[in-house]
Amino acid sequence: GINAEYGIDRMMEEFAVVYCEANSTVYSKSDTCYVLAFSIIMLNTSLHNPSVKDKLTADQFVKMNNGINDGGDLPAQLLINAYHSIKSLPFEIPEEDTQDFTITFYNPDKRGYLVKEGGKRKTWKKRYFVLTDNCLYYFVRESETEPKGIVPLENLMVTECKDRKFTFEIRSEEKFIKAAKTDSGGKMVSGNHENYRIQAANQEEMTSWMDAIRKSISKDPFYTQMQVRKKNAMSKQ
Repeated sequence: GINAEYGIDRMMEEFAVVYCEANSTVYSKSDTCYVLAFSIIMLNTSLHNPSVKDKLTADQFVKMNNGINDGGDLPAQLLINAYHSIKSLPFEIPEEDTQDFTITFYNPDKRGYLVKEGGKRKTWKKRYFVLTDNCLYYFVRESETEPKGIVPLENLMVTECKDRKFTFEIRSEEKFIKAAKTDSGGKMVSGNHENYRIQAANQEEMTSWMDAIRKSISKDPFYTQMQVRKKNAMSKQ
């Protein structure tokens, strides 16, 4: 089971590491496992949340994950097996009498509409954001039961943007922020944001969101050590 302290991102990381090690000949990148983990969370919600009327079929689940293996496809049978496994045995959260992940959205740290800049196309779109379990989720609208994307808040920074009113930026020291989302065709993809630029309605709302996100950002000491080692190695060259 998964508890609130453990967090969905931690669960996804654990799943990705263990699953990739057990299937090292199948996956070309660890990012594949991470995106697959997010895909499985969404599948779990789709199959076992009573408010989702159009349940994902096995074929749809396979198509949704086309191209996630560094541009290539995972074996269809592997995805079909995963589908039937989740269908017969959903994830369970021990403290709550429930069988789906939507419980994580019931008592969020913060929620509300903001305007987000796109990754590839730099258009600004209104999205419904939910901040919980050290993750920032966003939905197309509040009534949606499945997130459009998830941004794990680990080793990130939040700063105010000077070029746009009431706008803040979430960024990483790495080139890209580790994230996952569904594209316009419903396929799972890893996020391609170097940063997330998000606009609030006013100064007070922007400050409130920035403070809440900063409090939710977790720091991994191992990551910090690796960054120091990288810098030391670069300076010796």
